[in-house]
Amino acid sequence: MPMIEICDVSVRYIIGDFRDIGLKDYIIKKLKKQYVVNEFWAVDGVSCEIERGDFIGIVGSNGAGKSTLLKAVSGIMRPGKGYVNVNGSISALLNLGSGFDGNLTVKENTFLRGAMMGYTKRFMEDAYNDIIAFSELYDFQDRPYKQLSSGMKSRLAFSIACLVNPDILILDEVLSVGDGAFRKKSERRMMNIINGGATTILVSHSIEQIKALCNKVLWLENGKKVDFGPSEDICDRYTRFLESK
Repeated sequence: MPMIEICDVSVRYIIGDFRDIGLKDYIIKKLKKQYVVNEFWAVDGVSCEIERGDFIGIVGSNGAGKSTLLKAVSGIMRPGKGYVNVNGSISALLNLGSGFDGNLTVKENTFLRGAMMGYTKRFMEDAYNDIIAFSELYDFQDRPYKQLSSGMKSRLAFSIACLVNPDILILDEVLSVGDGAFRKKSERRMMNIINGGATTILVSHSIEQIKALCNKVLWLENGKKVDFGPSEDICDRYTRFLESK
């Protein structure tokens, strides 16, 4: 049984509804029969199976549907067509700022984020020191979250996601933030996750990073799957595609 089964998944966005034009204009256009709703399929008929222990990279141009697909896999969005089957607990880091309260301290936010991910207070108490040590925020743990730099915020979010031992870890452009030293440490942590058997999905614009970490790659363009297969082969073809544009 695959860890994640993505079957003919399509996700639709509505463009031009009343939230975009305002309620007054919506009513006027509706009465005049001039109201038109346009559909945009951000993900269109994507299928693949991800096995336990796979480290999957997702590549594609801006607007290819990468982040939208991750939201469908993590359960944040429901596909308009198709389905996603997930076998295991998920830790999804899709937005570095989501799930944090600017007025709470770093320590309070760590426990808040853990609770949102479904972990008990006892579990987070056991993991807390490791999270703070990895994020290098020991001297900042009693400061309000809003006082942290963007790099500090990314380190905290990454550390929480990667040190709670999920069955499935989903990361969207997370390893591209922070300084060089933290990126190297993050990549080493990723390798530990691979060796520990966790299934990981990473979206990154760094082809070198995808090649170094991932064993398979899903290539998306305009919401559709171009190919899915071994990392080096797909990355080489994707690089040639970018160079030809």
